[in-house]
Amino acid sequence: MSEEEITPAASTEPAAPVVPAANQPWWLSATETPAPAPKSRFSGSGAIGIRLALVMALVAGGAGAVVDRLFSMHNSNLVSTHSSIQRAPDSIAGIAARVLPSVVSIDAQTSSGGDTGSGFFIQSDGTILTNNHVIEGAVTSNGEITVNLQNGKSYPAKLVGRDASYDLAVLKIDVTDAPALQIGNSDSIQVGDTVIAIGSPLGLAGTVTSGIISAKDRPVTSGGGTGENSFINALQTDAAINPGNSGGPLVDVNGAVIGVNSAIASLGSNYASQTGSIGLGFAIPINQAKKTAEQIIKTGKATYPIMGVSVDLAFTGTGARITSRGTGILAGGPAAKAGLRAGDIIIEFDGKAITTSDELVVAIRSHNVGDRVTVKFMRGSSTLTSSLTLIAGK
Repeated sequence: MSEEEITPAASTEPAAPVVPAANQPWWLSATETPAPAPKSRFSGSGAIGIRLALVMALVAGGAGAVVDRLFSMHNSNLVSTHSSIQRAPDSIAGIAARVLPSVVSIDAQTSSGGDTGSGFFIQSDGTILTNNHVIEGAVTSNGEITVNLQNGKSYPAKLVGRDASYDLAVLKIDVTDAPALQIGNSDSIQVGDTVIAIGSPLGLAGTVTSGIISAKDRPVTSGGGTGENSFINALQTDAAINPGNSGGPLVDVNGAVIGVNSAIASLGSNYASQTGSIGLGFAIPINQAKKTAEQIIKTGKATYPIMGVSVDLAFTGTGARITSRGTGILAGGPAAKAGLRAGDIIIEFDGKAITTSDELVVAIRSHNVGDRVTVKFMRGSSTLTSSLTLIAGK
C-alpha cells in the first residue's frame, strides 16, 4: 500500500468491567511522607542573624513560647498530613484495575528463539483468546507456549485451535477460576469513542494505553510468520499499540472488550528506523472474533465465507478484477451461478464500494457463510448487478 505497510503488532523478543464468568458462556457474559528538610550551612551574617533571633526569643519569654507552640503545631501537621486520591470506577485507572487481572502475557518459544504477545480470558475455565501470529511459530515448530498471569503465576498452554485467515487462536490453561472479560458489541462503537488497550508491548506486561476509535471498517491485510495473510475489517485506534500488544484486548469505557489488538502501521522502507507506535493501530472487531472463537472452541477450527472467485493482484485499476489466468471462477460456485465471468471487475459488494482486491476479500470475510449479498461489477462498458449466496471456503 505504497508508503504504508501493515505489520502484526505482536512478536517481540521477551523482555524483562471484569465479569467472573463462573462457567457461563463467555459471550453472555497513599500516604505521603515529606522528605526531610535539607541541612543548611550558615556563615557570616546569616549565622549572626540566627544567634540574634535566639537571643530575642529568650528575652521575649512568653512570645517565644507562643512561637514554639506555633512551630510545633505546624510541624505536627506536616507529619500527619495524608494524601488520598479518589478515582471513579469508570475512570481509565478504574477500568484498568478491573481489566488487568484478565489480561495475560504469552511466550511462544521455538528452537530459534520466540515471540511475545498478549491474550485475555474469555471463559473462567482458562480459555484464552489471542492472535494466531503470536503462537503460530511455536505451533509449526513444535515449540512451547507459556501463559503468564498478572499475579506472577505461569502455566503451560494447550492450543485449542487457530485460524490464519482471521488471525485468531484459542489457548487453554489449567485453571478453574479465571476472571473472564465481559464481551462488548463492536457494531455499536463509534468513531471518537474512548478506548483502552492493555497488553505486553515490547515484553512489558500490564501496560495500559488509551485513545479513541479513529476509524471503522478499515481494510487491513497483515502477513503471518508462515506467509499466510490475514484479512481484517478493522477498528482503527490512536491508542499506542506496539509489538507485543497483539492478542490483547481493546476495551470500551465500560471495560468490555470491543476488539483484539492485532496490527500496527509502519512507515515502510523509507522510514526503516520507525518501528514503534505512530498512532495507527488496528484491532479485530470482537463481533467477528467471537464468531471465530466459538467455532474454534466447538470444532478446533473456523470456516470463512467465499464467493468463488480468484482476483488479479496485479490489477491497478479501481475495483477487484476476476483473474483470467487459471480458474478465475470456481465451477459451480456462487459467482459462477450468479453469472460472473473471468475479467469482470467487481466495484461494489453488498452496498460497499470496492476499490482494491484486498477490500473485496475483507468485505467477504466480514460476512457469514450463507449470507445472501448483491454484487455490482463492470463487464466492458456495462455495469451489471447480481446476487449470490456465500459458501464456506476450504
